[in-house]
Amino acid sequence: MIAFAANSLFARLALAGGAIDAAGYTGVRMASGAAFLALILWRRPGRAGGLPGSWRAAAALGVYAIGFSLAYLRLGVSLGALVLFTAVQVTMIAWSVIRGEHPGRVEIAGIVLALAGFVYLVSPGLVAPDPLGCALMVIAGVAWGVYSILGRGGADPVGQTAGNFIRIVPMALPLIVVSLIAGGMTAYGVVLALAAGVFASALGYILWYRALPGLAMTQAAIVQLSVPVIAALGAVIFLSETLTARLLIAGAVMLGGIALAILSRRRA
Repeated sequence: MIAFAANSLFARLALAGGAIDAAGYTGVRMASGAAFLALILWRRPGRAGGLPGSWRAAAALGVYAIGFSLAYLRLGVSLGALVLFTAVQVTMIAWSVIRGEHPGRVEIAGIVLALAGFVYLVSPGLVAPDPLGCALMVIAGVAWGVYSILGRGGADPVGQTAGNFIRIVPMALPLIVVSLIAGGMTAYGVVLALAAGVFASALGYILWYRALPGLAMTQAAIVQLSVPVIAALGAVIFLSETLTARLLIAGAVMLGGIALAILSRRRA
């Protein structure tokens, strides 16, 4: 979860100060993650033929990565992580309903509570966040939720992750070229994007998938709700971000609603 939170910190550090543009950051992050995961895949014993993963999952991963980078041009770390992971969980819960699961009253109340918190967060006012930035992060969160749904239950999650990252390289390389032509990269920005791609993304996903077998699905979902909290603490410590009352209230309502929905499903 620290690695996932670090993704938000690296993105804001790189993008807010102009160390790298969104195209370059996305391209370097995805390409470096793909290179690292390809090495892991190549060195694994008993490699089978063919590339794991799917183009659908790779497309969802690409939409997430682009939306994530563009959103952090406009949002702070705390807000971005909160919107992202709320959108992810709501997407996955909504998909289970579409698939025929019947939510109970408590679960519905939790979802409504989370959405009410989000409406409060983005409603007009002196301290309302950037609406376009929030919309981009919602798109990123929905895409990550779709990516998680497509990969759920796979026999080889690490291999699938590697295959999906490798498939995204044809999108990543043109983004890097466009950024280089536009002069949108600095050495510092590239280092941050590499750290996000190799450590916060690729290595973080590997660690997460190794931890998943020891967690129930409900526990895994609840654990992910710690990411916005970790990201917020990191933003205060490393980026001197201020946590507004509006963000704290909305965050408590949103995360509380999602937790209520998840826990009610466990009891059902």
